[in-house]
Amino acid sequence: MNLNDDPLTASGPSPVADAGASQAVKAQLRLREMILAGELPGGARIAELTLVEKLGVSRTPIRAALMRLEQEGLLHRLPGGGYAVRTFSETDVADAIELRGTMEGLAARLAAERGVEAAVLAQAHACLDDIDAALVPRTLDDEGFARYVELNARFHLLLRRMVGSDVIARELDRVKGLPFASPSAFVVVQTHSHAARDMLVVAQDQHRQALDAIERREGARAEAIMREHSRITRRNLLAAVQAAQVQGLPGVGLIRERG
Repeated sequence: MNLNDDPLTASGPSPVADAGASQAVKAQLRLREMILAGELPGGARIAELTLVEKLGVSRTPIRAALMRLEQEGLLHRLPGGGYAVRTFSETDVADAIELRGTMEGLAARLAAERGVEAAVLAQAHACLDDIDAALVPRTLDDEGFARYVELNARFHLLLRRMVGSDVIARELDRVKGLPFASPSAFVVVQTHSHAARDMLVVAQDQHRQALDAIERREGARAEAIMREHSRITRRNLLAAVQAAQVQGLPGVGLIRERG
Protein backbone atom coordinates (compact mmCIF):
# COMPACT_ATOMS: atom_id res chain seq x y z
CA MET A 1 0.00 0.00 0.00
CA ASN A 2 1.29 3.43 -0.90
CA LEU A 3 1.40 5.87 2.01
CA ASN A 4 -0.36 8.53 -0.05
CA ASP A 5 -3.37 6.22 -0.42
CA ASP A 6 -4.12 6.24 3.30
CA PRO A 7 -7.49 8.05 3.59
CA LEU A 8 -7.13 8.86 7.25
CA THR A 9 -3.76 10.55 6.91
CA ALA A 10 -4.72 12.27 3.68
CA SER A 11 -7.67 14.15 5.17
CA GLY A 12 -8.92 15.36 8.53
CA PRO A 13 -10.60 13.03 11.01
CA SER A 14 -14.29 12.42 10.54
CA PRO A 15 -16.59 13.58 13.36
CA VAL A 16 -17.46 11.00 15.99
CA ALA A 17 -20.62 12.68 17.17
CA ASP A 18 -23.12 9.95 16.38
CA ALA A 19 -24.20 7.48 19.04
CA GLY A 20 -23.38 4.49 16.83
CA ALA A 21 -19.65 5.24 16.85
CA SER A 22 -19.50 5.61 20.64
CA GLN A 23 -21.57 2.44 21.05
CA ALA A 24 -19.10 0.53 18.85
CA VAL A 25 -16.18 1.74 20.99
CA LYS A 26 -18.11 0.81 24.13
CA ALA A 27 -18.67 -2.69 22.72
CA GLN A 28 -14.99 -3.01 21.81
CA LEU A 29 -13.91 -2.08 25.33
CA ARG A 30 -16.30 -4.55 26.93
CA LEU A 31 -15.35 -7.38 24.58
CA ARG A 32 -11.64 -6.81 25.25
CA GLU A 33 -12.34 -6.98 28.98
CA MET A 34 -14.30 -10.23 28.50
CA ILE A 35 -11.44 -11.77 26.52
CA LEU A 36 -8.88 -10.65 29.11
CA ALA A 37 -11.02 -12.05 31.94
CA GLY A 38 -11.58 -15.36 30.21
CA GLU A 39 -15.34 -14.80 29.88
CA LEU A 40 -14.71 -15.36 26.20
CA PRO A 41 -11.98 -18.04 26.22
CA GLY A 42 -9.72 -18.95 23.32
CA GLY A 43 -11.62 -20.82 20.64
CA ALA A 44 -15.04 -19.63 21.84
CA ARG A 45 -17.44 -18.77 19.04
CA ILE A 46 -19.01 -15.32 19.23
CA ALA A 47 -22.80 -15.23 19.17
CA GLU A 48 -24.00 -11.78 18.07
CA LEU A 49 -27.44 -12.06 19.63
CA THR A 50 -25.96 -13.07 22.98
CA LEU A 51 -23.69 -10.01 22.90
CA VAL A 52 -26.62 -7.75 22.03
CA GLU A 53 -28.39 -8.91 25.18
CA LYS A 54 -25.27 -8.86 27.37
CA LEU A 55 -23.91 -5.48 26.28
CA GLY A 56 -27.22 -3.73 25.71
CA VAL A 57 -26.33 -2.35 22.27
CA SER A 58 -27.73 -3.11 18.83
CA ARG A 59 -26.22 -5.50 16.28
CA THR A 60 -24.71 -2.74 14.13
CA PRO A 61 -22.15 -1.50 16.71
CA ILE A 62 -21.55 -5.13 17.78
CA ARG A 63 -20.62 -6.02 14.21
CA ALA A 64 -18.36 -2.97 13.93
CA ALA A 65 -16.64 -3.91 17.19
CA LEU A 66 -16.13 -7.51 16.09
CA MET A 67 -14.60 -6.39 12.80
CA ARG A 68 -12.17 -4.08 14.61
CA LEU A 69 -11.23 -6.76 17.14
CA GLU A 70 -10.43 -9.09 14.26
CA GLN A 71 -8.09 -6.42 12.89
CA GLU A 72 -6.45 -6.22 16.34
CA GLY A 73 -5.78 -9.96 16.33
CA LEU A 74 -8.16 -10.86 19.17
CA LEU A 75 -10.70 -12.64 16.94
CA HIS A 76 -10.54 -14.65 13.74
CA ARG A 77 -13.22 -15.01 11.11
CA LEU A 78 -14.73 -18.47 10.77
CA PRO A 79 -15.08 -20.06 7.31
CA GLY A 80 -18.85 -20.40 7.70
CA GLY A 81 -19.29 -16.86 8.98
CA GLY A 82 -18.99 -15.25 12.38
CA TYR A 83 -15.96 -14.99 14.66
CA ALA A 84 -14.11 -16.95 17.32
CA VAL A 85 -11.66 -15.81 20.00
CA ARG A 86 -8.03 -16.35 19.06
CA THR A 87 -5.83 -18.33 21.41
CA PHE A 88 -2.79 -16.45 22.68
CA SER A 89 -0.52 -16.57 25.70
CA GLU A 90 0.74 -13.98 28.18
CA THR A 91 4.07 -14.09 26.39
CA ASP A 92 2.36 -13.39 23.07
CA VAL A 93 0.79 -10.22 24.49
CA ALA A 94 3.99 -9.08 26.20
CA ASP A 95 6.01 -9.61 23.02
CA ALA A 96 3.37 -7.87 20.90
CA ILE A 97 3.37 -4.75 23.09
CA GLU A 98 7.18 -4.68 23.14
CA LEU A 99 7.36 -5.15 19.38
CA ARG A 100 4.95 -2.31 18.75
CA GLY A 101 7.09 -0.03 20.91
CA THR A 102 10.21 -1.10 19.06
CA MET A 103 8.64 -0.49 15.65
CA GLU A 104 7.07 2.87 16.54
CA GLY A 105 10.33 3.90 18.19
CA LEU A 106 12.19 3.05 14.99
CA ALA A 107 9.64 4.99 12.95
CA ALA A 108 10.01 8.05 15.18
CA ARG A 109 13.81 7.91 15.05
CA LEU A 110 13.89 7.60 11.26
CA ALA A 111 11.34 10.41 10.91
CA ALA A 112 13.54 12.65 13.08
CA GLU A 113 16.72 11.75 11.22
CA ARG A 114 15.23 12.06 7.73
CA GLY A 115 12.99 15.04 8.37
CA VAL A 116 9.24 15.35 7.87
CA GLU A 117 7.26 17.45 5.43
CA ALA A 118 5.84 20.61 6.99
CA ALA A 119 2.32 19.68 5.89
CA VAL A 120 2.46 16.36 7.75
CA LEU A 121 3.83 18.03 10.88
CA ALA A 122 0.99 20.54 10.70
CA GLN A 123 -1.53 17.69 10.52
CA ALA A 124 0.08 16.06 13.55
CA HIS A 125 -0.07 19.31 15.55
CA ALA A 126 -3.72 19.81 14.58
CA CYS A 127 -4.49 16.24 15.63
CA LEU A 128 -2.85 16.75 19.04
CA ASP A 129 -4.72 20.02 19.48
CA ASP A 130 -7.95 18.10 18.88
CA ILE A 131 -6.91 15.50 21.45
CA ASP A 132 -6.25 18.29 23.96
CA ALA A 133 -9.77 19.56 23.34
CA ALA A 134 -11.22 16.07 23.76
CA LEU A 135 -9.46 15.72 27.12
CA VAL A 136 -10.71 19.01 28.58
CA PRO A 137 -13.59 17.39 30.55
CA ARG A 138 -12.47 15.96 33.90
CA THR A 139 -14.16 12.71 32.95
CA LEU A 140 -15.09 11.40 29.51
CA ASP A 141 -18.49 10.16 28.42
CA ASP A 142 -18.88 7.48 25.74
CA GLU A 143 -18.76 9.98 22.90
CA GLY A 144 -15.72 11.73 24.37
CA PHE A 145 -13.86 8.48 24.76
CA ALA A 146 -14.78 7.44 21.20
CA ARG A 147 -13.44 10.79 20.00
CA TYR A 148 -10.15 10.19 21.80
CA VAL A 149 -9.82 6.68 20.32
CA GLU A 150 -10.32 8.03 16.80
CA LEU A 151 -7.84 10.88 17.21
CA ASN A 152 -5.27 8.66 18.90
CA ALA A 153 -5.47 6.22 15.98
CA ARG A 154 -5.04 9.16 13.59
CA PHE A 155 -1.88 10.38 15.33
CA HIS A 156 -0.31 6.94 15.16
CA LEU A 157 -1.20 6.73 11.46
CA LEU A 158 0.45 10.10 10.95
CA LEU A 159 3.60 8.78 12.66
CA ARG A 160 3.47 5.88 10.21
CA ARG A 161 3.34 8.43 7.39
CA MET A 162 6.12 10.61 8.80
CA VAL A 163 8.76 7.94 8.34
CA GLY A 164 8.16 7.95 4.58
CA SER A 165 8.79 4.23 4.15
CA ASP A 166 6.37 1.67 2.72
CA VAL A 167 8.47 -1.07 4.32
CA ILE A 168 8.13 0.39 7.83
CA ALA A 169 4.44 1.16 7.21
CA ARG A 170 3.72 -2.47 6.30
CA GLU A 171 5.50 -3.76 9.39
CA LEU A 172 3.63 -1.31 11.63
CA ASP A 173 0.35 -2.54 10.13
CA ARG A 174 1.43 -6.12 10.80
CA VAL A 175 2.25 -5.35 14.45
CA LYS A 176 -1.17 -3.70 14.95
CA GLY A 177 -2.72 -7.07 14.14
CA LEU A 178 -1.13 -8.75 17.18
CA PRO A 179 -3.15 -9.25 20.41
CA PHE A 180 -3.44 -6.04 22.47
CA ALA A 181 -0.68 -4.35 20.44
CA SER A 182 -2.82 -1.83 18.56
CA PRO A 183 -2.49 1.79 19.76
CA SER A 184 -6.28 1.73 20.11
CA ALA A 185 -6.42 -1.52 22.10
CA PHE A 186 -7.55 0.14 25.32
CA VAL A 187 -8.78 -1.97 28.21
CA VAL A 188 -10.23 0.47 30.72
CA VAL A 189 -12.89 -0.90 33.04
CA GLN A 190 -13.98 2.50 34.36
CA THR A 191 -13.85 4.63 31.23
CA HIS A 192 -15.71 7.49 32.95
CA SER A 193 -13.33 7.68 35.93
CA HIS A 194 -10.79 10.42 36.67
CA ALA A 195 -8.02 7.79 36.65
CA ALA A 196 -8.88 6.63 33.13
CA ARG A 197 -8.86 10.17 31.80
CA ASP A 198 -5.59 10.95 33.62
CA MET A 199 -3.89 7.98 31.95
CA LEU A 200 -4.90 9.38 28.58
CA VAL A 201 -3.41 12.75 29.58
CA VAL A 202 -0.09 10.99 30.25
CA ALA A 203 -0.27 9.35 26.82
CA GLN A 204 -1.04 12.71 25.22
CA ASP A 205 1.99 14.32 26.85
CA GLN A 206 4.11 11.54 25.33
CA HIS A 207 2.58 12.33 21.94
CA ARG A 208 3.62 15.96 22.35
CA GLN A 209 7.15 15.08 23.49
CA ALA A 210 7.66 12.62 20.64
CA LEU A 211 6.51 15.14 18.04
CA ASP A 212 8.79 17.78 19.56
CA ALA A 213 11.75 15.38 19.35
CA ILE A 214 10.95 14.58 15.72
CA GLU A 215 10.79 18.29 14.82
CA ARG A 216 14.08 18.95 16.62
CA ARG A 217 15.68 16.04 14.72
CA GLU A 218 16.47 14.28 18.01
CA GLY A 219 16.21 10.69 16.83
CA ALA A 220 17.33 8.88 19.98
CA ARG A 221 14.94 10.90 22.15
CA ALA A 222 12.01 10.34 19.78
CA GLU A 223 12.69 6.61 19.74
CA ALA A 224 12.89 6.34 23.54
CA ILE A 225 9.64 8.26 24.04
CA MET A 226 7.67 6.08 21.60
CA ARG A 227 9.04 2.87 23.12
CA GLU A 228 7.91 4.06 26.54
CA HIS A 229 4.59 5.18 25.07
CA SER A 230 3.70 1.64 24.02
CA ARG A 231 3.84 0.57 27.65
CA ILE A 232 0.71 2.62 28.31
CA THR A 233 -1.09 -0.45 26.95
CA ARG A 234 0.47 -2.56 29.67
CA ARG A 235 -0.54 -0.02 32.30
CA ASN A 236 -4.09 -0.01 30.96
CA LEU A 237 -4.26 -3.77 31.28
CA LEU A 238 -2.93 -3.63 34.83
CA ALA A 239 -5.45 -0.94 35.79
CA ALA A 240 -8.26 -3.00 34.28
CA VAL A 241 -7.28 -6.08 36.26
CA GLN A 242 -6.98 -4.13 39.51
CA ALA A 243 -10.32 -2.39 38.97
CA ALA A 244 -12.10 -5.64 38.18
CA GLN A 245 -10.42 -7.47 41.09
CA VAL A 246 -10.57 -10.72 39.15
CA GLN A 247 -8.20 -13.59 39.84
CA GLY A 248 -6.71 -15.90 37.25
CA LEU A 249 -6.92 -13.57 34.28
CA PRO A 250 -4.87 -14.66 31.26
CA GLY A 251 -2.83 -11.45 31.34
CA VAL A 252 -2.22 -11.05 35.08
CA GLY A 253 1.29 -12.51 35.13
CA LEU A 254 2.16 -10.51 32.06
CA ILE A 255 1.11 -7.09 33.30
CA ARG A 256 1.84 -7.36 37.02
CA GLU A 257 4.83 -5.24 37.94
CA ARG A 258 7.97 -7.30 38.44
CA GLY A 259 9.77 -7.02 41.76
